[in-house]
Amino acid sequence: MTNYELMFIIDPALEDEKKEAAIETVKGIIEADGSVSEVDTWGMRKLAYPIWKKNEGYYVVIQFEANPELPKELDRRLKISDVVMRHLIVNKDQR
Repeated sequence: MTNYELMFIIDPALEDEKKEAAIETVKGIIEADGSVSEVDTWGMRKLAYPIWKKNEGYYVVIQFEANPELPKELDRRLKISDVVMRHLIVNKDQR
């Protein structure tokens, strides 16, 4: 199992219930083949540059352990998501 960190930005226009549902969906994808160790919700933050004509986003950071195949599937599913504006998956063990 490899340690990873996922940061993603959710569309700030969504209601709080839909934001929580998006976080739970991502956790579910991870827990299907790995384990979530920590979920850190940063909340609303100003973006460095506009994304989708928006200047703010709802930031979430998840620490997790998984097999090397999971980040590829997670990346694919986050790319096609309508609520995730941007995401980044980092391998914490590879330094």
